[in-house]
Amino acid sequence: MTRFALIVVRHGETRLNKEKIIQGDDPTTKMQQLGREGQGIDEPLSETGFKQAAAAGIFLKDVKFTHVFSSDLIRTKQTVHGILEKSKFCKDMTVKYDSRLRERKYGAAEGRPLSELRAMAKAAGQECPAFTPPGGETLDQLKMRGKDFFEFLCQLILKEAGQNEEFSQEAPSSCLESSLAEIFPLGKNCASTFHSDSGTPGLAASVLVVSHGAYMRSLLDYFLTDLKCSFPATLSRSELTSVSPNTGMTVFILNFEKGGKGKPTAQCVCVNLQGHLAGVSKTP
Repeated sequence: MTRFALIVVRHGETRLNKEKIIQGDDPTTKMQQLGREGQGIDEPLSETGFKQAAAAGIFLKDVKFTHVFSSDLIRTKQTVHGILEKSKFCKDMTVKYDSRLRERKYGAAEGRPLSELRAMAKAAGQECPAFTPPGGETLDQLKMRGKDFFEFLCQLILKEAGQNEEFSQEAPSSCLESSLAEIFPLGKNCASTFHSDSGTPGLAASVLVVSHGAYMRSLLDYFLTDLKCSFPATLSRSELTSVSPNTGMTVFILNFEKGGKGKPTAQCVCVNLQGHLAGVSKTP
């Protein structure tokens, strides 16, 4: 049996988030309608966004990550840097930037106000987020992109776990789990409940992924519908389909049976956790 933790964090706030402008995934999109001829839409974090990233980093400072992945857009790069610079253990970790973690592509709607996207959807007789603007990415395409990254991640963890198995007399898996259990409600997955005779191994990996709002919502849908992930009973359907706040955190525990064949079983520990933002002031 191989188990690993997946912690997915949305990037910090950008000015365009605050102004409810669609950012999407294309850093080359022109923004004439905003008076920024020739500039792309790859917007950096706002002052509040940097504060949120720092707050997320302080919250996660004692967590021992084995892998760190991020979207390759500026707002996620700055967020993951803000998180890692506060870490006690992961300051010097190499971040793997992956375009599969980019935000949903909104095509003709990128750089436009959210209200215009909703108007486009209404004119087409549809509603957001199911509506796909011209040149945009459908929800199914976004979901497949998320699935592709997730399957790549699973194969990577399984391969490394297999390679490490023969060498690890005293694996750091319990340390990985206990560092998560300090701040997340792992419940029955808490390392302190596992004993050597329980037959349940510790975590083989603890993975941090920094991505985007619509991407995270699509990934949740994949876990819910395809993996039949179990979620905390207190969560409502609307909470499962809502967009994460900036630097909101969603945590999963994945479990592969021996041999790593087939789909993993998945348990969601929390969705869009945002308690670390309590002391973060908003940009005026």
